[in-house]
Amino acid sequence: MEENIGAWGRPEITPVKDKYMLSIKEASDYFGIGIKLMRRLAENHLSEFAIYLGNRYLIVRPRFEEYVLEHMANGGKEFK
Repeated sequence: MEENIGAWGRPEITPVKDKYMLSIKEASDYFGIGIKLMRRLAENHLSEFAIYLGNRYLIVRPRFEEYVLEHMANGGKEFK
């Protein structure tokens, strides 16, 4: 199989569903949550499903999916 090479010799952009960590914008688009709420969740749940790397928050997608499922199972109406 031939790999598509993008600018600077890097492979083409990986689909969000295949990424392990997402930026705040990617996560808000992927999960359908507003950017402000996603940032607030990342700030409040550092090391649970979010990390602060450099000057940005990254969401660990599998851990956030578990958080959402757990939150739904507990009957929570809104994220905190």
